[in-house]
Amino acid sequence: MARVARPPAVQQAFVLHQYDWSETSLVLDLFTREQGRIAVVAKGAKRPYSQLRAVLLPFQRIQVTLSKPGKTAEGDVAEVVTLRGAEWAGGMTLPAGAALFSAYYLNELLLKLLARQDPHPQLFEAYADTLPELHAQEDAQSQAALRAFELRLLLEIGLLPDLSLSTLTQAPLDPGRTYMLSAEVGVLPHAGEAAAFSGASLIQLQAALLHGSSAALQYACAACLAPLRQSLRGLLHYHLGHKPLRTRQVMVEVQKLIE
Repeated sequence: MARVARPPAVQQAFVLHQYDWSETSLVLDLFTREQGRIAVVAKGAKRPYSQLRAVLLPFQRIQVTLSKPGKTAEGDVAEVVTLRGAEWAGGMTLPAGAALFSAYYLNELLLKLLARQDPHPQLFEAYADTLPELHAQEDAQSQAALRAFELRLLLEIGLLPDLSLSTLTQAPLDPGRTYMLSAEVGVLPHAGEAAAFSGASLIQLQAALLHGSSAALQYACAACLAPLRQSLRGLLHYHLGHKPLRTRQVMVEVQKLIE
């Protein structure tokens, strides 16, 4: 029987969320390149003199050193491990303005849609590539970066149909016809008041997804931002079910106060 490879002790990570565990310690939800989303205990991280306080910040790429997984009372491998150390691994400073809301939105998507211990190295790099593209004043570039990340996330977790094919017939799309993206079915000929895509734009999106480049995918998204935003919002809400996105609601409420 083949042995399961033990995850590396040192990993690249981002902090998605943190919870108080005691007066001096935290439980962190980390997004790691090697293991996906994992929970770790950061003992003493809340103490004033702890070196971890300045490192365990959201949206900062860090390098973490983890303890070996322990065992539960039933003999299973414990889900939560202990954080032994963390170092800043370079990257951007804390986002500001609209970029901060957008970055928290990415974190919320990962928390609600990713299973624990399910590695997605391409998605990890896409997350790292997306953060610098989010601007304090929301613009088309920021929107394209968000749509590209949503597409990559849905693809990685198996919830995105092949955008170059008609889902029901599996026939290649006609670049000159219009189509829609249905949450329940997939890619269909356009009908009614649904957001409309040209076949050419969907084919370009699929090609960019297969290419794997964040820049290429953001470029393809920029060409069809309005229908993509509406369609992906419906797709995400459909798969989130009873788990509404609080970050988006906060963004809407703040925009109402500013207007």
